[in-house]
Amino acid sequence: MHLSIVIPAKNEEQGLSNTLPRLAELYPEAEIIVVDDGSTDGTRGICEASGVKVLSQPYSKGNGAAIKAGARAASGDVIVFMDGDGQHDPMDIERLLYKMDEGYDMVVGARSGLSDQASIARWGANGFYNRLASWMVNKNIPDLTSGFRAVRRKKFLGFLYLLPNGFSYPTTSTMAFFRAGYSVGFVPISVSQRVGKSHINVLRDGVRFLLIIFKIGTLYSPLKVYFPTSVAVAGIGFLNYLLAWAASGSFRFTNMSTLLVLAGMIIFLMGLLSEQLTNLQYKDADADPDDE
Repeated sequence: MHLSIVIPAKNEEQGLSNTLPRLAELYPEAEIIVVDDGSTDGTRGICEASGVKVLSQPYSKGNGAAIKAGARAASGDVIVFMDGDGQHDPMDIERLLYKMDEGYDMVVGARSGLSDQASIARWGANGFYNRLASWMVNKNIPDLTSGFRAVRRKKFLGFLYLLPNGFSYPTTSTMAFFRAGYSVGFVPISVSQRVGKSHINVLRDGVRFLLIIFKIGTLYSPLKVYFPTSVAVAGIGFLNYLLAWAASGSFRFTNMSTLLVLAGMIIFLMGLLSEQLTNLQYKDADADPDDE
């Protein structure tokens, strides 16, 4: 099995100076690709000094864009994605690969607790993502957003068009693999304190939190989210009608009751349409990528 290791990096010279020598020592036969996402520090110089392949983007396009560039350039049967900030232990790559040998198409390095998260806010947000995604796929997902993972390259390439250019590529790829019926496994890992300055922005990532919630639903089974929402909205409309009837004795629907019931119906129809669009989106997922 030929292995490629792809590392997206933006101003990560400190983390890479520690990570790249260890990778070269542990996996001398692996193809190591660092995607320089418009760095302004010595990231490129560190990579060239380490003798790894560097893909330099003329300006910062985002973590997801760097992942896509690295995946396209990789030649290995399996790609391992890891961060360039020194949080991920190269020794854990072997554990991901052993898990893949059991027949998995994607193996995610799952962080185990609060100490492995950047902040309490992110720990809470990730916990919510995990519970929501687990409910969607009816399988326990201990870490949906981990950027440390191993994938079968040909299958991963089939979903590049779905991946955003921003930071939510782990969520998108994980849900896409589940939706396509591929096998997804998890291996518990511990992460170190990142080296250098974080690129997380509270306001921007707060908005991203809301967008990821919707993305989880639309990537897997939209109707599973839309249907209970529509029932809840329409149910509030009927409850409002019953309360108005009890108060006035009139059997007429109030404007608010009518609006809520109609809103529930519209939400249901939107979910039905989204479900059909999602099915079309994955219409080629059953094709064997090895036949390409």
